[in-house]
Amino acid sequence: MAPGLLELVHLTTWAVCAVIKLPQLVAVLRAGSAWGLSVSSVLLELAGLLVFLKYQIYYGYPMETYLEYPVVIAQDVILFCCIMHFSGKARRAVFYAVILWGGWYMLTLQKWIIDLAMNLCTFVSAASKLVQLQHLWETKDSGQASALTWGMSVYTSATRIITTVLTTNDLAVLIRYIVMLILNIWVTATILHYRKTKKTD
Repeated sequence: MAPGLLELVHLTTWAVCAVIKLPQLVAVLRAGSAWGLSVSSVLLELAGLLVFLKYQIYYGYPMETYLEYPVVIAQDVILFCCIMHFSGKARRAVFYAVILWGGWYMLTLQKWIIDLAMNLCTFVSAASKLVQLQHLWETKDSGQASALTWGMSVYTSATRIITTVLTTNDLAVLIRYIVMLILNIWVTATILHYRKTKKTD
């Protein structure tokens, strides 16, 4: 792939990630409800994103391969706070924040910790998608879940497969993106299915 094309893939990924959670946030704020969203899913996603970002930084990977993560994490934190607020559990958010903050610093106490965490990160991130899927299947209602946000996640997972192969070629990172791509497609399709089912009822 030409260097210019690789840069374009990086730029489009950053652009999408700059607004990736905004459709979800707008839907939640507009409705004044987080119905259809799983707080467990968002927490697991946050944990996975934090581990992945710390891993990339720890091993000195090129910044362009993870530059979007701080922005996505910030958007996820805002989404998490909105979910906790609308579910009447805002005080509990502080407890989760302390756990995530402490985990961030513990990750690099030893090299084996960050390596193990990265290997578990794929399972944690996959679990976040599976928890959201389970929530959708149980309620049979997509509620405020944004197909646009999940569709953008499909795009960024696909582009990051390309950039990983062309830059770091890290197998653990590549496997993570492939798994995320498959699960993001599945969640998007499920949201669209229940949205369509709701409209035809």
